[in-house]
Amino acid sequence: MVIGRGPCTYLLLLLLGFILLFPFLEDGIVARTMLGTLFSIVLLVGAFATRQTRRGFILKLGLALLGVGLQWSALWAGSVAILFVAGIVFAASLAVSFTGVLRYILKRGPITADKLHGALAGYIMLAFVWSFVYALVEISSAGSFGPAHLDFEQPGTFFKLIYFSLTTLTTTGFGDVLPLTNHARSLVMVEEFSGVFYVGVVIARLAGLYPSNQTH
Repeated sequence: MVIGRGPCTYLLLLLLGFILLFPFLEDGIVARTMLGTLFSIVLLVGAFATRQTRRGFILKLGLALLGVGLQWSALWAGSVAILFVAGIVFAASLAVSFTGVLRYILKRGPITADKLHGALAGYIMLAFVWSFVYALVEISSAGSFGPAHLDFEQPGTFFKLIYFSLTTLTTTGFGDVLPLTNHARSLVMVEEFSGVFYVGVVIARLAGLYPSNQTH
């Protein structure tokens, strides 16, 4: 029986809320401040979502707080350079939180609603990690993604990469955003593989909960 809810439930709701609200909160300083606040909460909840060692918790919390600080600095200063550094910290913070969630859902014991929500949250976090990687590639080597130029000073640009990352992770690939260089294509291929692998691991974990009906 699937029971219970916990921190991963709230993390999943925050991630879904972030995706749904992003298009409405990308234009104007007030809207972008609200969006920044929501993402700050996502980073902090990700740090607290699963149990970890003292050292692991300090690492998660430190990356989350550093990312939040850089995010607000980039927002108010309007600096792409600060945004680039913030993107590195965001990717690292989400990646560390993702590994914690993955360990949590693969841990032995009964499946709870919180673990199922953690599996979904982990999938979205993985897409977010890749979207930051793509943003860093595009900032450092303009023209890596297209077909249109991606200008990060314009509202909605990063959301295009989140959208592209999710369609890549799910192997949907609508084709409205494309990798244009071989470096970008190689990263996209790795993301496709990681998405298939993640789903396979989660399915294997769930399948292992049910005893075989084979008679001996």
